[in-house]
This record gives sequence, C-alpha cells and structure tokens, in this order.
Amino acid sequence: MLQFRDFVPRQLDPGGFFSASRYESLQHALDDANTWIGQTGVDVINVETVALPSIHSEEGSEDVELRSSGEMGTYWHQFIRVWYRG
Repeated sequence: MLQFRDFVPRQLDPGGFFSASRYESLQHALDDANTWIGQTGVDVINVETVALPSIHSEEGSEDVELRSSGEMGTYWHQFIRVWYRG
C-alpha cells in the first residue's frame, strides 16, 4: 500500500502585527525525515519538496483545499513529503 508522511518545519513564533512569523528551516525538516527513515526502515519510493500556501493557518499539509486570493500577500510554505510502501 502506498503511503506518505510529511515533515513540516514547525512554527517557532507566530509573529505579530509588526513582525513576521518564524519557522524551523527546511533543512531541519529534512533531518527529521532522514531520522524517521533510519529509525523505521520504511521502503522509500520517493522524496519530494512540496510548497503550499498558508498551511500553518489551515489544517496542515494534508488539507485538500487551501485558499489563496485577494490583493493581500500569500505566504507559501515548503515541506518534505516521503512516499513509501507501508
């Protein structure tokens, strides 16, 4: 059975009116993915970098509908997705 697991950089600080949000690096997410692969020994099929808008304000990386519209800026977030046989 084909499965996937996402490794999303965690939000460190939500920011405020005058400051931007801060997140862990994409490298940190990749390190987490490598650790998980090494610990579980899963049969990895593919690893990809995915970019989605506003995943921290929605339901996360598995949300099937992410809204991005209007004249306001949209923040896109990168994360690591590991596809494997489970």
